[in-house]
Amino acid sequence: MPDATIPAICPAHAPSDHPKIPAPKVGVLLSNLGTPDNTDYWSMRRYLNEFLSDRRVIDYSPWKWQPLLQLIILTKRPFTSGAAYRTIWNNEADESPLMTITKQQTAAITESMKARYGDNVMVDFCMRYGNPSTKSKVRAMIDAGCTKILFVPLYPQYAGATSATANDQFFRVLMEEKWQPASRTIEPYFEHPQYIEALAQSVERAYEAADKKPDILVCSYHGLPQRYLQEGDPYHCQCQKTTRLLKERLGWPDTAITTTFQSQFGPEEWLKPYTVDEVARLASEDGKKNIAVIAPAFSADCIETLEEINEEIKESFEEAGGEHFTYIPCLNDDPAHISALSSVIQENLKGWLD
Repeated sequence: MPDATIPAICPAHAPSDHPKIPAPKVGVLLSNLGTPDNTDYWSMRRYLNEFLSDRRVIDYSPWKWQPLLQLIILTKRPFTSGAAYRTIWNNEADESPLMTITKQQTAAITESMKARYGDNVMVDFCMRYGNPSTKSKVRAMIDAGCTKILFVPLYPQYAGATSATANDQFFRVLMEEKWQPASRTIEPYFEHPQYIEALAQSVERAYEAADKKPDILVCSYHGLPQRYLQEGDPYHCQCQKTTRLLKERLGWPDTAITTTFQSQFGPEEWLKPYTVDEVARLASEDGKKNIAVIAPAFSADCIETLEEINEEIKESFEEAGGEHFTYIPCLNDDPAHISALSSVIQENLKGWLD
């Protein structure tokens, strides 16, 4: 049944008795990784099962991986992951910080798009894993009259395990539609001048506010198996370029900034150096007692930044003799970040809306 709240029109050149349909518009669908619905065992298990069953994330043969996942990992990990989430949970809204921040980003980008395009653009968000699902949001956009959809994975650097799997899910959903909207996905924006500028401004603010100026800035990116790089994934190179462009914008020497990778999982070798080991080495071997850590690959603070960096990695640094640890928050809904994302979106809407 048609939604009475959605403006409807009679198609051009249609007979007068033709049923009205929603006025055509363009959808902008933001996509982030995802979040459990709650921190209890079964909520965590559902979320982790969906995430760790994705062949883009874990590409081992299912007949080997699934028994290990279902019988061992998912009997234990929901407890530890739930405990970690409880340390950062937004209890007031009863949701994860990633959900809260993604909602704030969506609201800010909605305002930006409305100022530029009026009512011709509909902005919403989905999660690759968990809720709100990609399927539910694509369906809502089509029901609202979106005949074109720009899909925006919120990952500055492209990786098969992040951007590609989000795109995969988007196109899987479209396969179920009788009348598919015209669709686009954005290119990674790891070198976009406004993104680099937003990162630089966040670093400058943090350094100005620090009680003691950091000796070095650690750019900690989410890790991937080293094998993925050899198989052609561009993520490592794009991370390195983001760090270099940030260094050049700040006007710093090479010794003032470094690139590391966090969140390794499983037995094989991942991209190095590992953040948790490198911060300890900086403190114990290089005498860097004051460091700052930023996570340029994350568009919003989440479990990997608020718990892993600001708790586990900080602890590794301090146990090795480090004294002052400064975590620089993700760009979140910072105005410079919203401006950068809005510019990326507007560039990708050209030809549809000018």
